[in-house]
Amino acid sequence: MSDTESRTPSWARPVPERAAGAGRVLLGAFAVATALDLGSLLAGWHLGHVLAKPLLMPLLVAYVITRKAPRLLVAALLFGWGGDLALLFDADPAFLVGMGSFAAGHVCYLVLFGRGKTHPALGGAYALALLGTVALLWSDLPADLRIPVAGYSLLLTAMAYRSSALGLRAGLGGALFLVSDTLIATGVADWPQLPRPDFWIMATYAAAQYLLATGALPAPTQAYGRTVIQD
Repeated sequence: MSDTESRTPSWARPVPERAAGAGRVLLGAFAVATALDLGSLLAGWHLGHVLAKPLLMPLLVAYVITRKAPRLLVAALLFGWGGDLALLFDADPAFLVGMGSFAAGHVCYLVLFGRGKTHPALGGAYALALLGTVALLWSDLPADLRIPVAGYSLLLTAMAYRSSALGLRAGLGGALFLVSDTLIATGVADWPQLPRPDFWIMATYAAAQYLLATGALPAPTQAYGRTVIQD
């Protein structure tokens, strides 16, 4: 590295073409794995879902690393992966482990979002949605899951609201995460479900994590005619 390069901030250095190319490949692989997972759910092919679902977050993590992702973003996605793996098992202990892993991811997201401005009216809307959803679900949830689900819902709603501090893309990702987990909660409460409920849960979840991840990445800029990434 030359003296000039050593004095140049990392965000102002050109992105290596190899890293940019790897990022495109990894993002394409994430899209393929997502399509395979959703297609498997629509077709009722359980093995395809079991094989594809565990690939989603590692591929997204690998992609954001090529884009100089903040460590908290990588941690949030990895905790999401832990939740994904736990929820492959149909048992209450696995559900609680998965919920705990996702909760840790939400904490990472909340710290990552910082203290950026959000609209008070949006906060009010999320608060009403939280109170209404928990109140409606409460009596239909298993007794031993009521408190954990209520606590998780509070954390999830806070994450969804604060995600808007990073802009529309991340804000939409937070909202979709809330939708996805609400669909899971209605299933646990044994409410009537949409056809192929697992498809809708995974479709909103995969979109949510993608939008949150890409919304939290350093913004690309131009320097000396070449694309660079800001830290």
